[in-house]
Amino acid sequence: MFPKTHITIAAAATVIVTATVLMSPSSNVEAKRMSYSLDLEQGTVAKTNPEPERSEQPVSPSVEEQPASAAGDDAGEQPVQQVGVTDSAIPAAPDKPELEWQTFAIKSGDTLSSLFKKAGFNDGIMLSVIHGDGEAGELQRLYAGETIRFATTGDGALASVELQRNLLETLKVSREGQSFTGEMEVRKPEARPAFASGTIDGSLYLAAREAGLTDQLTMELAGIFGWEIDFVYDVRKGDQFEVVYEELYLDGEKFGAGRILSARFVNRGEENVALLYTDSNGDSDYYNPNGKSMRKAFLRTPINARVSSPFNLQRRHPVLDVVRPHEGTDYGAPPGTPIKAAGAGRVQFAGWKGGYGRTVILKHGDNITTLYAHMSRLGKGMKNGTRVKQGETIGYVGSSGMVTGPHLHYEFRLNGAPRNSRTVKLPDAKPISSSEMARFKQVTEQRIAQFGVFRESYQQLALASDD
Repeated sequence: MFPKTHITIAAAATVIVTATVLMSPSSNVEAKRMSYSLDLEQGTVAKTNPEPERSEQPVSPSVEEQPASAAGDDAGEQPVQQVGVTDSAIPAAPDKPELEWQTFAIKSGDTLSSLFKKAGFNDGIMLSVIHGDGEAGELQRLYAGETIRFATTGDGALASVELQRNLLETLKVSREGQSFTGEMEVRKPEARPAFASGTIDGSLYLAAREAGLTDQLTMELAGIFGWEIDFVYDVRKGDQFEVVYEELYLDGEKFGAGRILSARFVNRGEENVALLYTDSNGDSDYYNPNGKSMRKAFLRTPINARVSSPFNLQRRHPVLDVVRPHEGTDYGAPPGTPIKAAGAGRVQFAGWKGGYGRTVILKHGDNITTLYAHMSRLGKGMKNGTRVKQGETIGYVGSSGMVTGPHLHYEFRLNGAPRNSRTVKLPDAKPISSSEMARFKQVTEQRIAQFGVFRESYQQLALASDD
C-alpha cells in the first residue's frame, strides 16, 4: 500500500492531467502542449517542458504519446503523456471550385448583350456586371478583334468576365459576394534597343519599310523632324536616316515596336539629330544635342496631305474667275480626314463663316491666329473660348462653303497679316532649362555613343554580307 501522502499526490496529478485533456484546444485555436512529471518520493508535480511562446503559425494538431525524459533516477517515475488535437477534429478547407470558360472572338456587329446571351446569361446579369465597382463599366466598350470570355461555377453561376483588348491589356471583372468588381491588368513588355538605317531612293515610306521600320515608326520619324523638313516637298533622292528605337518583347517573343530613342536625318546634305529626353518631372520630348526642342510652337502643316493650291496673293479664284489673293494654303484630302491644331491656343471662332463654310479660328498669344476652313464637321467641344492643345483634332476635311471639292484651307496670320505657312519662320518651343542641362548632357552623351556602336555594327554586317 502507498502512503497517504503518495495517494494524495497521485490524485492531484490525475486531476491536472484530466483538466489538461478537457481544456485541449479545439480545431480553430492554437494547440498548446504541456507535459508533467510526477515525483511520488518527493511529493511534487513538475512541468517538464515549458509552454512555448505563442507562435503566429498554428501548430498542426495531432495526437501522440511519447515518454518524457526522466526527471531523475528515482524509482517510481511515470511516463509523461502529451495531449493534442486530432487531425480529424479540424475540417478540411473546401477545394476552390473549378471554373468553366467560354471564349468568343468579338466581331463587327456584336454587342455586349448578344455576347452575354451566347454565354447563357440574360441582360439582368449583364447590367449587374457593368454596374459593378472599379472599372467594370469599361466592359461596355467593345471593339472588333478583341476576345471576351466568361467563367461559370459548377452550378452555372457567373464568376468572372475577362475582356482581352490586346496582348498587354486585359479587363478582369470578378464576382465578390453579390456584386462584381472590375480591374484593368496591364502587362509591361521588355524593351530592347534596335537600329535601322536607310537611303531614300523614291520616298521615305518605301525606304523606311525596306529598312524594317513599321508604318507607325515611319510616321513618328516624320513627326519628329516635321518642323524642320517638309516630307512632301523637301525630301530628295540620296537623303539618309538612322534610327535607334525600342523593340517590345512579351514572354520572349517580339510583338511590336515602342518609342524612337534617337534619330538622325540627312536632308540635302544637312544633318538633323533628335534625342529623346525625359526630364525630372517625367515629361518626354525630342531635342537636338544642344538642348533645343525639335518642336516648334506651331506645326508646319496641320494635316498629312498634299498641297492642292499654294499661298498666292495673285491667284485667280477657281469659282469666281477673278484675281483674288489666296491668303492660305489648300490641302487636298478625302472627306473626314482629321485636322490638327497647328499650335496651342484658344478658339476665337467656331461655326459657319460665309464662303469659308464650317470654320475654326484659333488665337495663339497676342499676335498669331490660324484659320481652318471648309470642314465637314467641327471637332468635339469646339466652341468659342475652348482651349486646345497642339495636335488636337479640331475638325474634319469637307467641302462646305464656296469650294469645288473637299480640302482644307489653312491660313497663318501674324499681327493680322497673312503669311505663307510653309515658309514663315516659326517660333521654337521651350528648350531644356538650365536646371536640367547637366542631366540632359549626361543622357544625350549616352544616346550618341549608342548611335556610334549601332552604326559600327551595322557597317560590319553590311561588309560581311558583301563578301
